[in-house]
Amino acid sequence: MAHEPYRIIFMGTPEFAVPSLQSLLSGPDEVVAVVTQPDRPKGRGRKVAAPPVKELALAKGLPVLQPTAIKTAAWREELAAYRPDLFIVAAYGRILPKSLLELPPHGTINVHGSILPSYRGAAPIQWAILNGDTFTGVTIMQMDEGMDTGDILLTAETRITPEDTAGSLAGRLAEIGGATLLEALAKLHEGRLVRQVQAHHLATSSPPLTKEQGLIDWRRPAFALSCQIRGLDPWPTAYTFIEGTRLRLFKPSVVDRAATEKPGTICRADKDGLLIATGEKYLLTEELQAEGAKRMTTGAYLQGRSIKPGTVLG
Repeated sequence: MAHEPYRIIFMGTPEFAVPSLQSLLSGPDEVVAVVTQPDRPKGRGRKVAAPPVKELALAKGLPVLQPTAIKTAAWREELAAYRPDLFIVAAYGRILPKSLLELPPHGTINVHGSILPSYRGAAPIQWAILNGDTFTGVTIMQMDEGMDTGDILLTAETRITPEDTAGSLAGRLAEIGGATLLEALAKLHEGRLVRQVQAHHLATSSPPLTKEQGLIDWRRPAFALSCQIRGLDPWPTAYTFIEGTRLRLFKPSVVDRAATEKPGTICRADKDGLLIATGEKYLLTEELQAEGAKRMTTGAYLQGRSIKPGTVLG
């Protein structure tokens, strides 16, 4: 049985939100407008750049709205003029007031990068890796006024591998989110979308990341340091100091052997990476980035600078 297409206003900003918008555009419903954050300076040159969602929306000929204030009556009226049946939010980056959440007849649905109630908040993907979790996923939820406290509509899980970074996992979850969103909308059309109240007593948070979290304490176990390096890649990145200069580390792996040297001691430096003693076992890092330089393999770095075994980091 054919269903009348929903008129959808999509709200999203970063790369994570792009697959959700792409899925909507490939589905049976109509995206009548896209709301995203204002253009902002980006990169070393600080040139003003459009959010990834805006770039896709313009390429598809969709109206793009970039409000600086979202709690005004005028903004609500502007959205209401599109006669939306549903708002869909994916990493928009702004907290929507109740007056907007309840504006469309079907309310507001969110694509969240964790299995709720775990990791409510701004950085669920990063914290899942930082905490050493072995799986995570995406939750399609009905938004309410709380921080990711609304009813669960649908979930999909994925495994976190020892090689996953926040960047690679975000890309995979974004694709899963887009597919799961379409599934949820199909169920909504058919009246089969069941709302499940979250187990609020099991909730955990995922606060925003800070640059200070990147400083490596070599007294920690190698596994915890691997999680730190991968969870902060690509931002804000994990770092240490070598002879007084900052050195960012990437692509870590745990070497399952008891460390006997002082934590932070470089035991080997060659094309395979830096082998570093930690508080428990060794850590091998295959890529790094010196101050003022690009990220590169350890082998490429060592072609221009030698690192002597016995050097202590930190």
